[in-house]
Amino acid sequence: MTATNATSAADATRATVQKFLELRLAGDTEGLTGLFADKVDWMLAENPVVPWIRPRSTAAECAAQADELAEYTVPEDARASIDTILVDGTDAVLTGHLSGTVRATGKSFSGPFALRLTVEGGRITRHHLYENSASIAAACTP
Repeated sequence: MTATNATSAADATRATVQKFLELRLAGDTEGLTGLFADKVDWMLAENPVVPWIRPRSTAAECAAQADELAEYTVPEDARASIDTILVDGTDAVLTGHLSGTVRATGKSFSGPFALRLTVEGGRITRHHLYENSASIAAACTP
């Protein structure tokens, strides 16, 4: 890959990541569905006590995760901050901190996160999220 192609890929990736963040913040499931590829390499550590964490692979399933999170948590208490966005060609890594409150238990969770996204043809083909699953599981447990 030439330097020009790498820069072009990085710019396209950065634009798609920005669009993903905008759509996610707006709760635009239809827009997110269009942004995810038809088949997505989705990875989030399985956590049987957390209802919104489950295997996903289609664009609609991936986009619906935001709706499910809002259903099971208190939207007014949801916080996410991004410290860094690193882009290298078609890959992006976002790091930051997230927190929220589980609706059913009233318990809070928080911790750092890292999100790895891969963008191909303007669509997200990989979504790997690393988060404080112990804190989230504890908040979901009555």
